[in-house]
Amino acid sequence: MISRLVRSLGALLLIGLAVPALAGSRPKAVVELFTSQGCSSCPPADELLVELAGRPDILALTLPVDYWDYLGWKDTLAQPAFTARQRAYASARNDKQVYTPQVVVNGLKPIVGSDRTKIEGQIAKAAEGRGLPVAIALNETGSAVSVAIDASADASLSGEAWLLPIAKSREVTIARGENKGRTVTYNNVVRRVVHLGNWTATSHRWSVPLRDLAGDGVETAAVIVQAGTVDTPGFLLGAAVVPLR
Repeated sequence: MISRLVRSLGALLLIGLAVPALAGSRPKAVVELFTSQGCSSCPPADELLVELAGRPDILALTLPVDYWDYLGWKDTLAQPAFTARQRAYASARNDKQVYTPQVVVNGLKPIVGSDRTKIEGQIAKAAEGRGLPVAIALNETGSAVSVAIDASADASLSGEAWLLPIAKSREVTIARGENKGRTVTYNNVVRRVVHLGNWTATSHRWSVPLRDLAGDGVETAAVIVQAGTVDTPGFLLGAAVVPLR
């Protein structure tokens, strides 16, 4: 059974209509890495994600899962919501491929997380093809993060908007399990998943107080717009990222 992502609305304020000029970084591809501190084959994928996180044309995300915790080490960064997201992808694709390390580029087919050639190929394909058609403006104003999503010329597009508070870098020394004695660096670690609302090809705005994003080493905020629903996620429609003060 796929558990639902926690829709932590907090003090989100929907204020939407017109969209301002774009600000912040707009990546051409979103790379999601499902990884685990208890997975012996994951460190090479974690290292590759560190490299990808340094590229301005990519939003690279680390989403640690918890289903290997029984092997002797409880992942210190894992969240059930990330496991649910990976399983929802597999259910939507109807391929039952849930494993670590696994990369999903722009919400499409899974790739072994350490397979640089295939991952780079999928990123290049995404950039040359449709890419991310929905424009998002993301700004940090000092007291809040403002999100503005453009209307789309393609009225058939729709999806859900999510805000992701991110820790840029976390170093973990693993004391037990398959990676016992290793110290692994994780970049762009998603710390929470906040549901902003539905997007239906019209312009929308949201404002999220910074106090609702603080903690867990959060230094960055990202927004993604994704086709489908929380239980049946589809391809990525748009993404933006902004550093927080």
